[in-house]
Amino acid sequence: MKKCIVISDSFKGTISSLEICRIAKASIPKFFPQCQVLTVPVADGGEGTVDCFVEAMGAQRVKAAATGPYGETIQAVYGRKGACAIIEMAAAAGLPMVGQRRDPSRTTTYGVGQLIAHAVEHGCREILLGLGGSATNDGGCGCSAALGVKFYDRRGEEFVPTGLTLEQIHKIDVSQARERLEGVTITVMCDVDNPLYGPRGAAYIFAPQKGANQDMVVQLDEGLRKLDKAIQMSLNCSVAALPGAGAAGGMGGGCVAFLGAQLKSGIESVLGTVGFDAMLEGADLVITGEGRIDGQSVHGKVISGIAGRTKPRNIPLVALVGGIAEDAAAGYDLGVTAMFSIDRSAQDFWEYAPKSDVYYQRTLEDILRLIRAVT
Repeated sequence: MKKCIVISDSFKGTISSLEICRIAKASIPKFFPQCQVLTVPVADGGEGTVDCFVEAMGAQRVKAAATGPYGETIQAVYGRKGACAIIEMAAAAGLPMVGQRRDPSRTTTYGVGQLIAHAVEHGCREILLGLGGSATNDGGCGCSAALGVKFYDRRGEEFVPTGLTLEQIHKIDVSQARERLEGVTITVMCDVDNPLYGPRGAAYIFAPQKGANQDMVVQLDEGLRKLDKAIQMSLNCSVAALPGAGAAGGMGGGCVAFLGAQLKSGIESVLGTVGFDAMLEGADLVITGEGRIDGQSVHGKVISGIAGRTKPRNIPLVALVGGIAEDAAAGYDLGVTAMFSIDRSAQDFWEYAPKSDVYYQRTLEDILRLIRAVT
């Protein structure tokens, strides 16, 4: 084996994508000393996205003051490579930031908009915005307000909506924000296809994990419905049914409606940005993975995106994962060559989780031993 690429998502709560890359760099040369090993850490747009781009692209970290989920002043970090800024909304509106004080009716994405503004003011013309791990349900209104979008209630008074006050929006003016962002492209990295509202929308699917009880879920969903009506009246468009509009508390839809952003699969954005197609030239093997491979892995997730590039080139793709679901066989049709779980003893997750790095390395090295024996 002369060239191997390792490009894996993290195993949530156990091994980071960066750790996986470090293990691969140490293990592969033991069995194939002459092999060129390329590692690409990837994330789904949530916490860790910037770190992955910094590692994969050699981007620099930029610190900026911003507003946190409850209006507090924080120091956040985003990545920059040339005129491209990589921003994860979790840096200013992430669920871990609120601790036990989870209330998606009151939290804001305002700080995310401030990070975008900082990047634009410092010369960035391409924004990659990762959606994931949010504590919010404000439809991206806070983020948009920080960039100049004006929201007015029925009295004509301007305000910054949160999940609780979305229903008060009567008029929206995006002219100042569009002028500010002229010449700037915003690509929103999103790996869910949920609509803005309804049974599969932002409130019903994601708000409970952010602290919403059933009554609040109903209220938040109604607010998102009112938001879309306001968008229709003021902007003559609707984002309600747009796949991914419900991502991050409706921020996916808000970014499209207010900022002229484009929603794109997170993994497709990553692969395009790091130049993955060029990396594949001459590759003998690609190793990917995620915490669990199942039927959903074939719909816009990391493994599906990578398989879409390796299959046409007939490059073997091995998925090294935490767990393998009964419906994971769909991955073979997608282009996965073989799947292996690091759960070596059929243990309960909480038993093997603390040693996931060790089990990952052992399983990877067993695969490498086999490849060496048959080649």
